[in-house]
Amino acid sequence: MNTFESYSSARPWLMALMMATFVAGCGGGGEVESAVASPNAHQLAAANGTGIAGRGPAPVNLRSAGTFAILSKTGITDVYASAITGDVGTSPITGAALLLTCGEVTGKVYVVDAAGPLPCAINDATTLTAAVLDMETAYLDAEGRVSPDFTELGAGEVGGLTLTPGLYKWATDLLITTDVTLSGGPNDVWIFQVAGNLNQANAARVTLAGGAQAKNIFWQVAGAATIGTTAHFEGVVLGKTLVAVNTGASANGRLLAQTAVTLQMNAVTQPAP
Repeated sequence: MNTFESYSSARPWLMALMMATFVAGCGGGGEVESAVASPNAHQLAAANGTGIAGRGPAPVNLRSAGTFAILSKTGITDVYASAITGDVGTSPITGAALLLTCGEVTGKVYVVDAAGPLPCAINDATTLTAAVLDMETAYLDAEGRVSPDFTELGAGEVGGLTLTPGLYKWATDLLITTDVTLSGGPNDVWIFQVAGNLNQANAARVTLAGGAQAKNIFWQVAGAATIGTTAHFEGVVLGKTLVAVNTGASANGRLLAQTAVTLQMNAVTQPAP
């Protein structure tokens, strides 16, 4: 395909996206606000047929950390009974700080020493060291993305909104006090950069629409991330500090914390590949 043909095939897509952006900018009211991103390099490459599918930024590469449903550096506490689907691990702290029982985990349980839940604990410091380093690299990748599509959207409150793919940035805490919807296709990507804490209210839900997938949603949180009682969460948490999942809450995603993960009778399911 020559340059003219590539531009011609991309032009209808770009014109439609520009019109949607213009309409959104004109206001319109309604109880649910929709955030519409302008095209970025990831989108333009897709339009020009270079093989990158989906809207929004390029996804964060989790590398070996992407094999874990829960990964922590300082321990995983648990109020029985939780149900974790996927691998779990903690490093460099001793396996005695991983308090899930074998019956609560459908997957592998990795520890760095002979301690940990028996008989399922796997003593594999090499795998864990690599996974933790990859988790930290992924955090820096997400934190370092530039040119956000949205800055300080909702003044730090996104409850009630419908969010389209893109790079979002907040210099404050991020609140989800009521249900929020992430609407996009199966290859679209969301990255949320949160300089403060992430707080999801009790019973609030993160809902996916249009084929959006949890594996393509990344929440980079510099402070603590808290999922409220009976709330439901979607996506990959890249936490600099604590990830706290309160009583009865569920998550479809990954909880990757550089300090601890605390569970209280929760269901955590790693995303479909």
